[in-house]
Amino acid sequence: MENTLNDKQQQVNDLKNRLDMFMSTIDSLDPEVTDIEDIDKLIHMLNELETKYERYKKDWKGTL
Repeated sequence: MENTLNDKQQQVNDLKNRLDMFMSTIDSLDPEVTDIEDIDKLIHMLNELETKYERYKKDWKGTL
């Protein structure tokens, strides 16, 4: 079961960490050997980041 983050600062930190992981993954890719599976993995990471953001955004409504 997924650990739910209720505190807005925890949620922001979670998004930052996920974005950092995404950026690290991009930085580690070698353009000469990157294949479609690597690109799919990046797209999956972005989709997960967007899903988390949308979930947290609902939590933040009324607190912004």
